[in-house]
Amino acid sequence: MRIRIPDSVRDNVLGNLAVGLIRLIRLTDPHRMSDFAGWVMRKVGPKLREHRIGRANLRLAFPEKTAAEIETILAGVWDNLGRLGIEFAHLDRIWDHDPDNRGKSHIEFAPESEERFIRLRDDGKPALVFAAHLANWEMPALPGAAHGLPSAVLYRAPNIGPIADMVLGTRGVNMGRLIKTGLDAPVKAADALAEGLHVGMLVDQYYVRGVPVTFFGHRTNANPLIARLARRVECPIHGVRVVRRPGHRFFIELTEEITPARDAEGKVDVTATMQIITGVVEGWVREHPEQWLWLHRRWR
Repeated sequence: MRIRIPDSVRDNVLGNLAVGLIRLIRLTDPHRMSDFAGWVMRKVGPKLREHRIGRANLRLAFPEKTAAEIETILAGVWDNLGRLGIEFAHLDRIWDHDPDNRGKSHIEFAPESEERFIRLRDDGKPALVFAAHLANWEMPALPGAAHGLPSAVLYRAPNIGPIADMVLGTRGVNMGRLIKTGLDAPVKAADALAEGLHVGMLVDQYYVRGVPVTFFGHRTNANPLIARLARRVECPIHGVRVVRRPGHRFFIELTEEITPARDAEGKVDVTATMQIITGVVEGWVREHPEQWLWLHRRWR
């Protein structure tokens, strides 16, 4: 007789095991474990199906690169992914930015980026901020709170309850208001802007119901939410990226205000603005291709 375990029970067990594992990781040294996890994923990653997806994506994006160059980039992608898993458990410890002791911090800002964060904080306006799956993509949500910006972040909650609760608790400490992706997310994001908050989101994955854009010379679909919000609520748009550097350090950069495209009526042109934003992301990825998540199907 075959006994079927209800999905809710299975998910609860798996969720609690995952949460327990994350708590165990928090007992370790974050930098040594990051090195170890990166090494493991460099060995394991090439054996997974996602490696083939990443290779196909890179061939599309960089047809001029040799097979060896593409495999080197993919090795960096797996290394980054392994490190990210460990860093998530230690996020509150890794973020040690101290403007008065810059040499001791693992977080680095260009002076102009810090000035932009301060201007955003003090201009009395809401703002939209986009980021991409580069380096540690949890970190772009942290500088706002660190610089005193009233912030909100759109996030995708895990399907398993215990993990979702843990993620909510971990992120909520340092990321301001959290807005779960879903049918009501655009309304909640617009409400946050109306309150004067700075609303951040990731913009670089394929979106079935998205608008057409060109990314690395090939057509794909982009989620138009950030441009639609800009059309509804006139406010500045900025990009923020994280670059992984040697010695377990991270460089944070906030762009100058992105000028959106306008239609004949002077309103934000959603599709054209998403192309501008996609172009910024492409520039980031070209600089550090080994730090972007090539493992999902960006072109379909």
